[in-house]
Amino acid sequence: MRSLRERKKQRTRDALLRAALDLFTEQGYEETTVDDIAAAVDVSQRTFFRYFASKQDVAFYVARLAESSFVEAVRARPADEAPLHALRQALTESWDGIGEAIEQLVPLDVHLRFYQVIESTPALLAAHLHRATELEERIARVIAEREGLDVETDPRPRVVVAVFGAVMRVTERTWTTRGDASLMALRTLTDTHLDQLEPALTGNWRTT
Repeated sequence: MRSLRERKKQRTRDALLRAALDLFTEQGYEETTVDDIAAAVDVSQRTFFRYFASKQDVAFYVARLAESSFVEAVRARPADEAPLHALRQALTESWDGIGEAIEQLVPLDVHLRFYQVIESTPALLAAHLHRATELEERIARVIAEREGLDVETDPRPRVVVAVFGAVMRVTERTWTTRGDASLMALRTLTDTHLDQLEPALTGNWRTT
């Protein structure tokens, strides 16, 4: 059982996290300072830096948890599943768990609306895309391990993860422009785009 001190520290961290995402979505990432975030929780700037290294660190804190959860879900998929199927099933089965984990930190709608801020903020978008590349590499290595391959000599793990990641990126970008920032809308759009993956790659797009 956690001590009173540990519980107080967690409450402070969660309050800073919630305040940061609220401020980012309400007034903009660039317009929000660390002092603004600290003041919203009535703590000092020094206290903020005990929990987070920077504004960017707090901005992506929840996303890092969700990404780690997905990586572990991929790792846990049955060994006989084909790689692309394993990726999709891991995503499908982790949706609810990811949502519940996020809700323990911040309201899910606040986290989801923050993705609109990412898309409209060049510095955040650049960091987001860089982090996505790093995540793809982690997943590619998990896939290679599952398949008994050397990721440095066999390109297939990186290729399949890159394709999957590209679908997710298109989905994310489309979702943030449609006005419905709900998790259900994201899930539905993800399924629609993944259903189109094979026809888009191998089908004839021309109609006769």
